Amino acid sequence: MTTPLLLAALAMGFFGSPHCLGMCGGLVTAFGLSMQGVSPLKKRGLIATYHLGRLISYSILGVIAGLIGTTVLAPLLMGNATPRILLGLVLAFIGLSMLGMPFLSKLEKVGMGVWRKLSPLRQKVFPLNTFPRALAAGLLWGFLPCGLVYGSLLMAVVGNDVAGAALLMFVFGLGTVPMLVATQETVGWLHKQIGRYKLRQLNGVIMILSGLAIILVPMAMQHGGHGGHGDHGGHQMHGSTMSAPADPAAHNMHDMHDMDNMESHNMADPNMQNPNMQSHDMHGSNDMPMSETSDTMNNSSMAHHHSE
Repeated sequence: MTTPLLLAALAMGFFGSPHCLGMCGGLVTAFGLSMQGVSPLKKRGLIATYHLGRLISYSILGVIAGLIGTTVLAPLLMGNATPRILLGLVLAFIGLSMLGMPFLSKLEKVGMGVWRKLSPLRQKVFPLNTFPRALAAGLLWGFLPCGLVYGSLLMAVVGNDVAGAALLMFVFGLGTVPMLVATQETVGWLHKQIGRYKLRQLNGVIMILSGLAIILVPMAMQHGGHGGHGDHGGHQMHGSTMSAPADPAAHNMHDMHDMDNMESHNMADPNMQNPNMQSHDMHGSNDMPMSETSDTMNNSSMAHHHSE
């Protein structure tokens, strides 16, 4: 789970907390009334405990959403850009809801049926005078119908990471804590500032832009990458066209030149060697007759002398 997505969940929890105050305000009041007779220190501990239980409940829901995303959704969308596009659409969807579109409000009506079925268990946690009861109350509180919770769960589903989905839901819950633990005066001030500066609407616009960026920026980069790759390929083809044919031609010309030199050398050698060989043969032939003539003349002289 990426850091920008976690920051988006934190901002959604904080700037959407006035909505949470409207949904959870009655429950928080009931918890406070059930703590009468408890010391202030223990009361703060009980408040922290049931908020911890609520965050744990959100994390459990995040694990379930992450499992759905990794086991059901991811195999169907493997090997394409659909998960990224789906995440961008979810962010844009949540942003539109924060701008006032009633998409998530309809989901709250669906979740209200689950909340009613938990009513017998909710009755057993009162009064909230012990830490186990406070923890149980917080765990049940996580199932209270809330459009922003459902929006966060959609982000967790398409995030394709079980541990990251649990962390995302925990971070979302942290964003809602300041509004729910603040005093009445602080709650009024926070509510006024968020409404005055349109922070909820601003966060909605940011989420819409983030969703569109997740969808469109990789597409633009991919398109630009293909163009650059084509140019690079054309450059390589141009280089190969200029260089590849030249090398074999030069190599062949070099071989032909060597062959011509060898032929010239072979043709030149007989012409250079034959005169010497002929001269040597003539010299040998001249030597042989002269020797025979000398022997003949000696024999004739000896025969003439003997006859005398």
